[in-house]
Amino acid sequence: MTETTHIQTTPPGDGAGGAKPRSPEYRVAVDSLRGLREDLFRDAFAYRPLPRRSTDGRIIRRLPARLREYARWTPHGAIALAALFTLMLAGVDNDGPLVLMVPLTVLPVLMTMIRPVGAFWLSMAAAPITGVVGSSWGEWPWSAGSFACHLTVLTVVAIRTRPRTAGWMWVLTLLYAVLADSGIGPTYTYGTNSAPMLVFSAMILLCVTVWHIRRHAEQEVTAQQTVTAHERSRRTLLEERTTIARELHDVVAHHMSVVAIQAEAAPYRVDNPPPELEKAFATIRENAVAALTELRRVLGVVRAEDYEAPDAPQPTLADLEGLLANVREAGLTVDKAVTGAVRELPQGVELSAYRIVQEALSNTLRHAPGATARVEIAYVLGGLGLRVVNGPPPIPSLIKPSPGAGHGITGMRERVSMLNGEMTAGRTDDGGYEVAVFLPVALPDEGDA
Repeated sequence: MTETTHIQTTPPGDGAGGAKPRSPEYRVAVDSLRGLREDLFRDAFAYRPLPRRSTDGRIIRRLPARLREYARWTPHGAIALAALFTLMLAGVDNDGPLVLMVPLTVLPVLMTMIRPVGAFWLSMAAAPITGVVGSSWGEWPWSAGSFACHLTVLTVVAIRTRPRTAGWMWVLTLLYAVLADSGIGPTYTYGTNSAPMLVFSAMILLCVTVWHIRRHAEQEVTAQQTVTAHERSRRTLLEERTTIARELHDVVAHHMSVVAIQAEAAPYRVDNPPPELEKAFATIRENAVAALTELRRVLGVVRAEDYEAPDAPQPTLADLEGLLANVREAGLTVDKAVTGAVRELPQGVELSAYRIVQEALSNTLRHAPGATARVEIAYVLGGLGLRVVNGPPPIPSLIKPSPGAGHGITGMRERVSMLNGEMTAGRTDDGGYEVAVFLPVALPDEGDA
């Protein structure tokens, strides 16, 4: 017996409940009205005080401390001057009562500092009142003071909000101008001044919008540069760790191979070895081979496909003279000083010490051409001390921008951290640079304990 289930699907394009699909034009209109309501109607008179200017600007931060504190109020002072200019126009070119005309043209400008969207609505409401009450300017629908007031309000509100809000304010100004010029208001000899208002306001709002877009783009670029620098530092750190893992893999693999070979050959060096001794050496060899196989399996993932293990052994402090000879041929005057009893250190410590000196001298060649450098190696009780210091470059103009990522210090710190050491790096008093490192090494009795 076969059971068949019929599923009734809604025809494409039908809405919920069989409603007719909305056209794209309708959705655009609804979204536009929703944006208008959000920008100019919702919380229109909310308290939004104008923030003080930051002191991080290129000009403000160079001022004295007292002037820098006053400069933080520059936006408020600019708005106050605009309000004073509007007051002068309203007082000179006016036929109506000053008690009514002055507040209607000045308050919207001052209100932009605390309630920007509300200031726009107050300016829109004041425009027909100041136009009807009377003006000797002879134009409708904006009197002289109202004209300056509305342009100032549009500019400040556009700066304090977003470009979409500026567009809505200009559209509402256009609608008011069309309505005022349709014959509802009085007719003046000199005609209407709606065209100058619309042209000037459009130019101002366009400039503000471009400024907003550029500022937003600069913020995005700055944020992206910060993220890029962080990712570059992280990538450099991972690459350095990979390099360290490769080098240590080669070092440990070499020693484990030697252990396996010596354990296999040891019974043949003794005449008639007891079975227990042969079994012990066989166990040592088996464990060494197993450890070597596991080491290659785990650490093999850090090798790139094109990576080839070096044929020569990894460098140690005994190879430092060759490194110094190379940098001397490159034009760097470098001296070496060794203190303490020279002794053989673990190969990981020797390799890391060599790489740290190599990176420090490379940085000197790159960032301080022509300077002198000094390498100090101290074999002390419980560890190894390194100090690489260079003087200031004799001709700073010879310094060229470095094409590298600039994270050589990160690699040094990673090597020192791997060995539980300590490191300091920074500029010296004479303008040079110093790298000081201490790598701990266990004492023989501690290693045997």
